[in-house]
Amino acid sequence: MSKGLIDLISILDLEPLEVNLFRGNSPKTSWQRVFGGQVIGQAMVAACRTVEGRLPHSIHCYFILPGDPQIPIIYEVERLRDGKSYSTRRVTAIQHGNAIFSIMVSFHAEEEGAFNHQDKMPDVPPPEKLTAEEVAKQPMFREMPEFIRRYYESDRPIELRPVELGRYFGQKIDDGRIHVWIRTAAKLPDDPALHMCALAYASDFSLLDAVMARYGRTLFDKRMMPASLDHAMWFHRPFRADEWLLYAQDSPSAQDGRGLTRGLIFKPDGTLVASVAQEGSVRQRK
Repeated sequence: MSKGLIDLISILDLEPLEVNLFRGNSPKTSWQRVFGGQVIGQAMVAACRTVEGRLPHSIHCYFILPGDPQIPIIYEVERLRDGKSYSTRRVTAIQHGNAIFSIMVSFHAEEEGAFNHQDKMPDVPPPEKLTAEEVAKQPMFREMPEFIRRYYESDRPIELRPVELGRYFGQKIDDGRIHVWIRTAAKLPDDPALHMCALAYASDFSLLDAVMARYGRTLFDKRMMPASLDHAMWFHRPFRADEWLLYAQDSPSAQDGRGLTRGLIFKPDGTLVASVAQEGSVRQRK
């Protein structure tokens, strides 16, 4: 079993403490605060543990305080509704007696609908053309800062293969549209809810980069203090998070130290599987 799979499974595997009460832990990293996607994924797992026979179709959440990676996070689930077609759960993440994160998760019983349409997937190179070996052949690779190469080559639960490499050394993308191929680093069990939680975990990676891309800057810029403020996600069609998915992102607005970003997530065959929206703090250090 690969380290990536062990890491992700251990991150998303919560300890039940009592009815509607769970405990999650953070992986040992050098990060000063808990990764936002971790709290989203763990809170979703807590909600899923209280619902049977239904899968999430949407999440809406707020980041309230930075999480401390040195201590466990307690997740308290409130069972707000179990209706004929929908179930609703509210989950609060708690550390040091304070709420650090809150999420609403809505579940839907499977049913047939009268309408079925989706946007088309952007035309971008496939992930096979963006391997480290292929990218290394490009002249620009030699100019890419070493710490950025390490970020994408490191052993983490999520593999990332960005399409627009030029933005890492100053290239401006006027419309802010960027694309990243993502997947879990190793195979996951055949549990649709787990794949949704894993994709929710991954959805917080790189999303605020769409704000920076308009200015030829990245979240690695030490002048920036990026932080997720809120996050929403809608699940449309079945998928596996351990197979390549295209994360197409853009940023329609930024103002007052905040930036809005959006994402559409596609399977390689063009199937739209999820949509994401997030607002984040994009303030500069003084």
